[in-house]
Amino acid sequence: MLVVFNPKSGNGDSDLPEFVRLLRAGGAEVVQRETKKDTPLAEQVNDLHAFDILVAAGGDGTVSSLAYAIRDSGVPLLAFPAGTANLIAQNLDLPTTAPELADLVLAGHCITVDLGEIEVGGKKNGFAMLAGAGADAAMIRDSEDLKEHFGVMAYVLSAMKQLNPKKTTFTLTIDGKTREFEGIGVMAANFGMANYRMPITTDIDPGDGQLTVVLLKAGNLLRLIPNLIDSLRAKLNLGDPLFSGNLETLHACEITVEAADPFPLQYDGELMEETTPFTARILPGAARFITAARKEEVET
Repeated sequence: MLVVFNPKSGNGDSDLPEFVRLLRAGGAEVVQRETKKDTPLAEQVNDLHAFDILVAAGGDGTVSSLAYAIRDSGVPLLAFPAGTANLIAQNLDLPTTAPELADLVLAGHCITVDLGEIEVGGKKNGFAMLAGAGADAAMIRDSEDLKEHFGVMAYVLSAMKQLNPKKTTFTLTIDGKTREFEGIGVMAANFGMANYRMPITTDIDPGDGQLTVVLLKAGNLLRLIPNLIDSLRAKLNLGDPLFSGNLETLHACEITVEAADPFPLQYDGELMEETTPFTARILPGAARFITAARKEEVET
C-alpha cells in the first residue's frame, strides 16, 4: 500500500501513524510519502503499478488531486480524513477512527464513481466533490485565516460574511447549448453532500456520468438554508419541496461558465489564482474509492 500524506492538512493532527501501524500489524507492506510544495502530486504516484492500494491522507484537495492523477487506473483509493472538512470522506460515509479505517482498507470493498475535471486557461485539475465560481469560492477564500482556530466552523463563519455577495450575469454553454442567468455563483457538482452529510440539493449521483450544475440565484448563501431543508426532506421522503427560486439545477457532461465580471474559482476547497471563465466536464467511472457504502448511499 502507498500512503501519500499532506502534513499541513488539518494542522497535521490526525490518526495516520496509528492507522499505518494497524495496517502493518494486519500484514500490509506500507510505503509512506509526504507531499512537497515543489513536487507535483502526480510524481508521487508515477510508480503506482507497484502498489495494490493508494491512501490519500489530507484535505479534499489532496484526495481529489491524487484521484485525478491515478484516474482510470482501477487502483482503489482511500480518502483518509486528515483535513478540516473532509467532505469527500463524508460523502463516502467513511468512519473516522484509525481502527475502523484500517479494517475497511484491509476488507477492500470499493465503489466506482465519476470524477470531474476543471479547465482554466488550458490548465486542468481534477475534482471529486465540486468546482464552482462565485460565492462558494469567496467563502473558501475568507475561511482560510479562520480554519486554524475554528476548524470546520470557519466555513459557517465565512458564509455569514457573504450577506451581500456580488451578483453578475453568467453565460453558460451546457453541452453545446447557451443560456444566461443572473446570480451569485455556479457550482458543478459530482458528490452532493455538505458537512454532516446534508444534501446540497437533490439528484446528485457521482456514478451517473453527469455533473449536476447548481445555479445560485439567491441574494446570499444564508438564503440557501431553506433549500438544504428541502433536500433533506426529499432524502427522507417527507413530501414536496417547501421552498424554491433560490437555486436551479440541471445536468451536463460539459459546461463552460463565463461571467460579465471576473469571479473567483475553487475546486474541492482549493482556491484558484485564476478567475472565470472555466470549463468543467465529467470523467465517467474514473475513480475507485474504498468505502463500505453502497452506490445508492452516496447519492442525494
